[in-house]
Amino acid sequence: MQTFRNITDNILFIGGSDRRIALFENAYPVPEGITYNSYVILDEKIAILDTVDASVSTLFFDNLEAALGERMPDYVVVNHMEPDHCATLGELLLRYPELKIVCNAKTKTMIAQFFPKAKIDDAQYVLVKEGESLSLGKHELQFYMAPMVHWPEVMVTYDATDKVLFSADAFGTFGASKGGLFADENGFSEADFSEARRYYTNIVGKYGVQVLALLKKAAGLDIQYLCPLHGPVWRENIGAFIEKYTLWASYTPEEKGVMIAYASIYGGTENAAEILASELSKRGVRNVEIFDASKIHPSYLVSEAFRMSHLVFASVTYNNDMFPAMETLLLDLKAHMLKNRTVGLIQNGSWAPQSGKHMTEILSSMTNMDVREPLVTLRSTVKEENLTELKALADEIAKSLAE
Repeated sequence: MQTFRNITDNILFIGGSDRRIALFENAYPVPEGITYNSYVILDEKIAILDTVDASVSTLFFDNLEAALGERMPDYVVVNHMEPDHCATLGELLLRYPELKIVCNAKTKTMIAQFFPKAKIDDAQYVLVKEGESLSLGKHELQFYMAPMVHWPEVMVTYDATDKVLFSADAFGTFGASKGGLFADENGFSEADFSEARRYYTNIVGKYGVQVLALLKKAAGLDIQYLCPLHGPVWRENIGAFIEKYTLWASYTPEEKGVMIAYASIYGGTENAAEILASELSKRGVRNVEIFDASKIHPSYLVSEAFRMSHLVFASVTYNNDMFPAMETLLLDLKAHMLKNRTVGLIQNGSWAPQSGKHMTEILSSMTNMDVREPLVTLRSTVKEENLTELKALADEIAKSLAE
């Protein structure tokens, strides 16, 4: 059953959604599934822009054949070689052996790696460099390199005629289609934006410098449509999405607020986190979120840490270190290059509290993580002296938020 749709008169969406997938990249929970986006431009010459994951290959080829009618495609533009976008490239070349592959030199190398048995002659490649263009007739495609957003071969394609940016993994979103092609058709909500943030922070978040370089290039383009490889197509509020990306890529908090993540075994550390949240509320701090790091997948916590200006990590001591769930979270934040946050710490240990030391070691290896005093230290449970420390930490955080 074909589900292709027009974006403009001559640009069609031919991708599909996978609602059965549990883990994207076998790592990130996607309870609402994922879309794999592909596009085709119908002109004097026909260009396909990226293919799809194998899970939606049947739908992709049905959509493509219906969109083409009796015509044959001339080009396939490969913006990104990751298999969730190129798993069907080999079959596409078998079906259309005259197809020209438009890509850059790094992509050409990767095509040989992923499809070692494919017999692709050098003459079949149209290699492009920064700023070069390709005419399809009325449509003029321009190519801009976007290395490490989020693989080294990535590029984006701009259609100067209909003012469409095919942005590869940039501006992608977790979640299968809700029926509508465009973000405004689906009533893109704050919950949807949180999945866009979770996608960015976990998939591309490490490469903020490279993303800012791409945003600088995009700023010189008149973009009326934003066509990523995951999630909806944007034709409204594009500026708002770009503004969010600018904050995320520069590691600037979206909001003034506090994320408290705790790792507790028997409830003592959890109780301290709850008391701190209560004390913050008494001081007028309204934007506070509390998470059990042992229950919430780290990808959600990474996303929240990018959103909030202030972070509190509370961990019991475990095997003379921090609790494994807390270690996973902090190492994930470090791996994704999070920086520029104000931090509070709570440690617990029945005989030798050590989690604060190990949390501090990781945080000190990150950039501009301002760890505030006091380090609250529990011995098994919260006692009167701990209440004094928790109130002092709440004072420090509230004062910092007001600065």
